[in-house]
Amino acid sequence: MAATGEMIRLMNYVDDIAATLRRITATIPLMDDEEKKRLSEYMRKSDPNFIKVLEQLDKGAK
Repeated sequence: MAATGEMIRLMNYVDDIAATLRRITATIPLMDDEEKKRLSEYMRKSDPNFIKVLEQLDKGAK
């Protein structure tokens, strides 16, 4: 199936998200426990967050 321009754009956004997560992952060893906790809480509270979007996509796929 051919991808539309919008689908390609969305996949590029996912690539950007993955690049950002790689940067975050690379800095985790440099963070103390309080910073890790603060960042994890901040990421969980972001709206929408990655998990919520995946759940929404999965619901639409069924």
